[in-house]
Amino acid sequence: MWDNRVTELLNIEYPIIQAPMAGGVTTPELVASVSNAGGLGMVGAGYMEPGQLRSQIREIKKLTDKPYGVNVFIPGDFRVSKFDFDLAYNRLQPFRDELYIKEEVPVLPDPLEDHVKFAQLLDVIIGEKVTVCSFTFGIPAEEVISKLKSEGVILVGTATSVNEAEMNEKAGMDIVVGQGSEAGGHRGTFSENGGDHLLGVMSLIPQITERVSIPVIAAGGIMNGKGVIASLCLGADGVQMGTAFLTCKESGAHKVYKEAVLQASDSDTVLTRAFSGKWARGIKNQFIKDMEESQVHIPDYPVQNKLTTQIRKAAASRNDSRFMSLWSGQSLGLAKNQTVKELFRDIVTQAEEIKASF
Repeated sequence: MWDNRVTELLNIEYPIIQAPMAGGVTTPELVASVSNAGGLGMVGAGYMEPGQLRSQIREIKKLTDKPYGVNVFIPGDFRVSKFDFDLAYNRLQPFRDELYIKEEVPVLPDPLEDHVKFAQLLDVIIGEKVTVCSFTFGIPAEEVISKLKSEGVILVGTATSVNEAEMNEKAGMDIVVGQGSEAGGHRGTFSENGGDHLLGVMSLIPQITERVSIPVIAAGGIMNGKGVIASLCLGADGVQMGTAFLTCKESGAHKVYKEAVLQASDSDTVLTRAFSGKWARGIKNQFIKDMEESQVHIPDYPVQNKLTTQIRKAAASRNDSRFMSLWSGQSLGLAKNQTVKELFRDIVTQAEEIKASF
């Protein structure tokens, strides 16, 4: 039941992809464990420097000889006035005071630096002969796609609408991930407002599969064998799972972060721009509540992300979940503290039992 276009193209046993969660969650141990279990482990390289990515890839190679992939963020252009930047910085002062942070006003992010780093990350991916590269927040330029394909890299795009899925296929992506609004972390929206276009995975996947011919991966709220079978029935060729792997023992998520996910209820997540300036789903905490109440304009990513960096780091170092970004999908009530091997065993067993009952 497991053999399909995705398992064949990616050379994996099960059409299960570990979501590329940036920010330290996707340790070499997590990525390699997923690949060794028969899925596709993915490095979340969105915030990494090129040297960090190269080191992590080389660690992964020591732990597995199976396929794995790397995800990168498409850099965007942004503008923010000095007035709005200072206003956003000053709004965050009470949080810095609470956490005893002494911080000068940070330098405005430079869009050019993001584009340079993006190119350098791609050079690492090619140089280290990574077989799969996925993209979030947009579609790479035609010359980038051609270069990667000439090196034999399989390309995976992200879409939160049918239109974005069609754009990915037209651009030359080999696979597209249909990200439903249930998904934890940042929404991959790039052609519209990520807070407005909120199609759930059950509505999104059947519509995408009717309009594109490339394989489609379902993402958003999928945690177990039931979710896998449901996704396949909707027409997907595989699934991408984040929160389920986030709480695994091999995950690099902070212990307070894991505990918050494991203790949360099904109604505890919200979509917010408070931490980064991009719409993302996570557990509602004190930071999000205070930012919502303030009514102060939040600058777009990556400006707000830069401004909250020290707050998030200080909160994590103090084990203070009130001011940490606790990204999680809507099905967090199904999360468990277990190994990747145990998670795969449970997913496969449940899925095969459901399939046998048809």
